Amino acid sequence: MRVQRLHDWNLAPRDAMALQRELAALVVARGDPPERAVRFVAGCDVAFEKARDRAVGAVVVIRYPELDVVERVVVESSIAFPYVPGLLSFRETPLLAQAFEQLEHTPDLVMVDGHGYAHPRRFGIACHIGVLLGVPTIGVAKSRLVGEEGAVAASRGSRADLVDAGAVIGSLLRTRDGVRPIYVSVGHQIALDAAEHWVLRCARAHRLPEPTRLADQLAGEAKRVGVAAARESGTMGRRSD
Repeated sequence: MRVQRLHDWNLAPRDAMALQRELAALVVARGDPPERAVRFVAGCDVAFEKARDRAVGAVVVIRYPELDVVERVVVESSIAFPYVPGLLSFRETPLLAQAFEQLEHTPDLVMVDGHGYAHPRRFGIACHIGVLLGVPTIGVAKSRLVGEEGAVAASRGSRADLVDAGAVIGSLLRTRDGVRPIYVSVGHQIALDAAEHWVLRCARAHRLPEPTRLADQLAGEAKRVGVAAARESGTMGRRSD
């Protein structure tokens, strides 16, 4: 899969924040991929080995609507960029870009474990990845970064706005009855209501949608057993149809 190279990653935090403000203008917060046109959905996540300043990045591609896995890619690298709230993208995206470049199946939709528009500068990691890939992208997060939450009813499909400075920047979405809601936001080339619908379509049995749930599992497993061992065992290597 082709990944655009729009800028250098070796930036000071202040310059990275300025770049986020600049790139936010590229985000397209509208659209809804027709269900008949979506065949492959990708999820991505990163697991960190803090003791070694290394991280494992994982991308899982599932077939829609079956939700079965057709491809897995896992990569490992050292991480030089410091941890700064709101700059997660500069730690994780270079690694995930490597994984996306290895994909044999080009996804029609991408779900990122992290925020998109629901970000202090309206350019979280889901926006960053979406702009680099040029495909509809959704941010799916387990905790809030910024904004005020509305109340969410207990039933699956209930939602509430996430608001910051008077603007709706995302939503809280309950994917299972009585289970804590997740945070959904626009990444790129999709409207918020469409993003919510796609998350629900891909979250059939768990709190998280299958693409990011499986990517989280893959990254965590590769971190525990080692990327090389996982690839050799065949449990975490690429698998295509």
